[in-house]
Amino acid sequence: MRRKAALTHFDDTGNARMVDVGDKDVTERIAVARASVTMQAATLKLIREKKAKKGDVLAVAQLAGIMAAKRTPELIPLCHPLSLSSVDVKLSLNPKRKAVDIEATCKLKGRTGVEMEALTAASVAALTVYDMCKSVDRGMTISEVKLLHKSGGKSGTWSAG
Repeated sequence: MRRKAALTHFDDTGNARMVDVGDKDVTERIAVARASVTMQAATLKLIREKKAKKGDVLAVAQLAGIMAAKRTPELIPLCHPLSLSSVDVKLSLNPKRKAVDIEATCKLKGRTGVEMEALTAASVAALTVYDMCKSVDRGMTISEVKLLHKSGGKSGTWSAG
């Protein structure tokens, strides 16, 4: 029988707590997350041609994702404030799927992982694409928000299958 893993953000009485990472080793930690925004073909064309009324959708969404990664502990309770060494947010157009695909990579040398920062960066970049294009396409769908890869720390490397 497989033992159920304990939730680390609760103490023995069930109260929320920030995990103590003080005794963990400092290692290089990397996380990569993705998100996708599916839309009408005409909306994708507006983005590609940089004709959206609010401006360059991809450039603004990229900046929003970077800023969001740095603000993760303000948005998600119990996340440690981290000194990120790198945040890279890439957005690409996928005409076949009528989508903007987003990949966010966060890095640091520290005692705790950067998965939440990468997921936050990808999510906020996707939300920004939606915000900048909602006047022409309210039916856009944000999907496929997921962790693709993480490395570093005691648990080692993990990659989505």
